[in-house]
Amino acid sequence: MQQQIDTIDQKILSCLVKNARMPYLEIARICGISGAAIHQRIKKLESNGIILGSRLLVKPEAIGLNICVYIAISLANASNYEAVVKELDKIPEIVECHFITGEFSFLVKMYCSDNEHLMNVILKSIHRIPNIAGSRTFISLSQAIDRQVSTM
Repeated sequence: MQQQIDTIDQKILSCLVKNARMPYLEIARICGISGAAIHQRIKKLESNGIILGSRLLVKPEAIGLNICVYIAISLANASNYEAVVKELDKIPEIVECHFITGEFSFLVKMYCSDNEHLMNVILKSIHRIPNIAGSRTFISLSQAIDRQVSTM
């Protein structure tokens, strides 16, 4: 269910999306209200499930994960997708998994150190999962856009 947010909440979310560590007093200055009001509004956004939390982002290349890969996976029987998800979740290289429409059942995003690492994950982990019928691999050459959802 979509929550109603006003323009001040939109400004707060915009600030936090740009910098989750932005001090409340700085957000208050931008929004033109008190720090206490910002604190209350953020708590309300959290309790309403609009703000799901914050996280530390690690640059994959900085820790040796030089290849970003998307793999479209088809299933032999789509009704068994939950069991496949449980197995995919055990593969640490996979950072996202989406159940999708169309020719394939899943689209996963993962990071690998090099082509050999990628080949091992595909052949020794992904393709050994029961009910996976096939896959198509897409190597990302460059990430042109990286942002959170817009609040405006």
